[in-house]
Amino acid sequence: MPYFAAVLAQTSRGWVGRELDLAGVEDLDALADQMRETGEGTALLFLEENEEYLAIVRVDGDGDPRTFISDDRAVGTSVLAEMIMQDIVVPEPNEDDEEESIKPEPEAVGDAEIVASFGISADSLLELCAEEGYLPADIMTAICEKAGCVEVLDEVRGT
Repeated sequence: MPYFAAVLAQTSRGWVGRELDLAGVEDLDALADQMRETGEGTALLFLEENEEYLAIVRVDGDGDPRTFISDDRAVGTSVLAEMIMQDIVVPEPNEDDEEESIKPEPEAVGDAEIVASFGISADSLLELCAEEGYLPADIMTAICEKAGCVEVLDEVRGT
């Protein structure tokens, strides 16, 4: 399962970031603790898996983590998405559908205000997620450009 997970933290000295290895992370609280190790301010985790979805986790100091995912269907197919979005119910296929191959439409769920303080309103975030042809990496870049940390994201990505 190829994935990319980066945590970017806004500190008094500016943005810092690092890639995270999520192997062995058992739950959202353990993930939040790892995020807090990156910096003393607000920390954002961006998780992209198989170019299928983007999950965002936000931790403000010692506060509870806030979560968002661009495609709720991933919660039923990905261990990482399930761990991050632990309170989200997996969408079920509509029983009225005659064809079994019809999947439910993707729906962005969670705290859509998660990056509002960085200039991306809930509506804008949802529009980015629904933009046809946009990959999770494109959404991540758009958020980081607006937040002023795209250079740090590029460093973490190695680009």
